[in-house]
Amino acid sequence: MKRLSLLAALVALAAAPVLRAHEAATEMADAASLWLSTLSEEQKALATFEVTDEERENWHFIPKPFEGKGMRGGLPLKEMRPDQRHLAYGLLCSGLSHRGFLTAVQIMSLEQVLWELENDPKRNTLMYYVSIFGKPGSEAWGWRVEGHHLSMNFTIADGEVVSSTPNFFASNPGKVLEGPRKGLRVLAAEEDLARDLIKSLSDDQRAKTIVEEKAPYEIFTAAESTVASLGEAGLSWGELEKEQRRKLRSLINVYVNRLRPDVAKADLATIKEAGFDQIIFAWAGGIEKGEPHYYRVQGPTFILEYANTQNDANHVHAVWRDFEGDFGRDILREHYVANHAAE
Repeated sequence: MKRLSLLAALVALAAAPVLRAHEAATEMADAASLWLSTLSEEQKALATFEVTDEERENWHFIPKPFEGKGMRGGLPLKEMRPDQRHLAYGLLCSGLSHRGFLTAVQIMSLEQVLWELENDPKRNTLMYYVSIFGKPGSEAWGWRVEGHHLSMNFTIADGEVVSSTPNFFASNPGKVLEGPRKGLRVLAAEEDLARDLIKSLSDDQRAKTIVEEKAPYEIFTAAESTVASLGEAGLSWGELEKEQRRKLRSLINVYVNRLRPDVAKADLATIKEAGFDQIIFAWAGGIEKGEPHYYRVQGPTFILEYANTQNDANHVHAVWRDFEGDFGRDILREHYVANHAAE
């Protein structure tokens, strides 16, 4: 009987539907619609925009004022009821992997650490904003969850998740140095895997990879609405040994696998189609722990950047960008040309 039960379970597992990007789109639409259904008209006025609104690309990862000029668009967690916050977290979860969601909420929680260190009123774990662009489940719409050191942006068109960038995670402190969470490193893998790779290189490889002796203060792409290639400086995929390629692939996976598996799989397929042999790894700054450092991984379609230079190299910024597809602008452009040209 046990063998039959095991066989039945295996058959059922094999027959189970494989997650696809359209399932992600459906779950996101359901989560967004459920959250919106609980909002008052005043809350909806803050939370919702047209998908073509300029606010769509008005993103940033710095702490912004809570009111007045320069504040973020969207509805902050602080102005939601507890039940609405839970549904907002549910929306965020609909776009992320288990590890990605855990990392995102840990980033939010570091605002409490900063408040304790700095006694700064700008530090608040509930000042993360939710924005919906367009109508969830329609032909084209999107959503964003954003605040200090976190920005998640998703675009859905024709029932598919077509963009998940800009995708920004950061951590201050990079390592918590005191208090009950002493030793916590929210973005440990982003640092450790890259350092493991740079230290595995030969002297000749390292000389080509390290493009500057001093690390830049900030990532070069900053919070620009569009980004372009930062050039060909660095070490190419073809110049890596087999084990080094595995290390670089693992580093790329850390960034891509912030997303739920079906969306991450589609992003990795795009990278593969463009060619891993076109990927370049570049580094700036020191290679030892505690030294200011920067790196980037760049392919034909994407760039990921990492900088840990501020606050005595204990303040991490790590972003994933798409050269053409940030905010889904390329797909949305095609969508409107194909579906609304005659209107």
